[in-house]
Amino acid sequence: MHALDENHQPIPQARQPLLQRTLSEWKTLSLLGAPILVAQLAQMANGVIDTVMAGHASAEDLAAVGIGSSLWMPLFLLFMGVLQALQPIISGYRGSQQLGRIMPVTWQGLYIGAGAAVIMILLLTNVHPVLAMLELDPHTASITQGYLDAFAWGVPALLLMTALRGLTDGLGHTHVIMAFSLLSTLFNLPLNYIFIYGKLGLPAMGGVGCGWATALSNGIAALALLVYLNRSKAYRQFHLIADWCRPDPADIRYILKLGLPIGFTIFVEASMFSIIALFLAPLGPVVVAGHQIALNAVSLMFMLPLSLGMALTLRVSFLLGAGAPDTARLISRSSLILAVAIACVYATLLVLNANGIARLYTGDVDVQNVTISLLIYAAMFQIADVIQVTCISALRGYKDTRIPMMIMLFSFWGVGMPLGYALTFTDWLVPAMGAAGFWVGLTGGLASASILLGIRLFWFSPQPEATAERSA
Repeated sequence: MHALDENHQPIPQARQPLLQRTLSEWKTLSLLGAPILVAQLAQMANGVIDTVMAGHASAEDLAAVGIGSSLWMPLFLLFMGVLQALQPIISGYRGSQQLGRIMPVTWQGLYIGAGAAVIMILLLTNVHPVLAMLELDPHTASITQGYLDAFAWGVPALLLMTALRGLTDGLGHTHVIMAFSLLSTLFNLPLNYIFIYGKLGLPAMGGVGCGWATALSNGIAALALLVYLNRSKAYRQFHLIADWCRPDPADIRYILKLGLPIGFTIFVEASMFSIIALFLAPLGPVVVAGHQIALNAVSLMFMLPLSLGMALTLRVSFLLGAGAPDTARLISRSSLILAVAIACVYATLLVLNANGIARLYTGDVDVQNVTISLLIYAAMFQIADVIQVTCISALRGYKDTRIPMMIMLFSFWGVGMPLGYALTFTDWLVPAMGAAGFWVGLTGGLASASILLGIRLFWFSPQPEATAERSA
């Protein structure tokens, strides 16, 4: 266990040349971030599998699964963000060798996850008022509710894995969740086939079957993860059953203090994109389709900088716990160079391959033209987005979450959305730009976030708690 940890989270060596130290830290980020990237892509693959297979059942089933996903996903992102606080906390304890603090805080995260599961299940199994507001036809509404009722059975497993990710990622073992995310995806495909289309003697359930398949695949992955953690030699000193702890209000408050701003920030960002899609609806299905294709392409490319950002959070918190604030500062700032390099490559790829990307998604010439025009704006959006996620990830490593949340709220709702609305629908600043206006507005909001978060990162001085961790 000790050697494995050092391979994933090495202690920086004294008196190394600056370039050598920087390259060494970038290598560590890559080792931590690569499994996170695979896990993120596996989770995206689940969504693609559900969409494609439900679509082959019927248009109503596809619509129901899409609506159901749009209802559970923001809730999950909110609670996932709250539980993400466990990763820097545990990584910091690992760096400072406060190993006795790791399992108690892990158990508090599990209690938070259990409470979140109850809330999420109650909300998802009682969405009738929301479905009535959407004015869905009765058949589609019935499938949507059935899908969510089935999906809800897997919510405890989903949040259990999310909480335990704080333990595994926090210890530097990012490959663990990667493996069990892939396991979930591998089971999701055949289970979808069985439940959606009615195989092995079961009735064809359509979109409702998709909910059961997702719940079961989540349950299988969570159960397998529990077995692994309780049997693996690497986790012998971090045993869930033997190290059981009662709920500790102080630790729970500490996790929520760090995690609620993270969860709220992620929730607001996700909801903003949903609201933009609603604003664009009056412009017609061709514009909405082109916008969704551009957004999907950018979201897929964003997985790499997002994964590096999550690795950066782990590394910064570990270094602070290990008493190496200078190296934490070095990796925080030098990662911006890496981020800008990635963003410039992405922007170039989007501009040079806009035609190919559009044709890959659709054969409709009108939709292709809209997509191509938006991908040019998406290239600039990508640069600002990559910089802001790097800055906010480093700040989370410093356990600075409240001020970054306020910066993101101001940038999204004070700059991005008003500017985007004005450019899209009005002639106040320039002649109305249509969907491109929102992309310019979003880029402006993200540029604002990048600048303000960058200033916060360069001027931020961690409090003693952030470097020494809580001692009680």
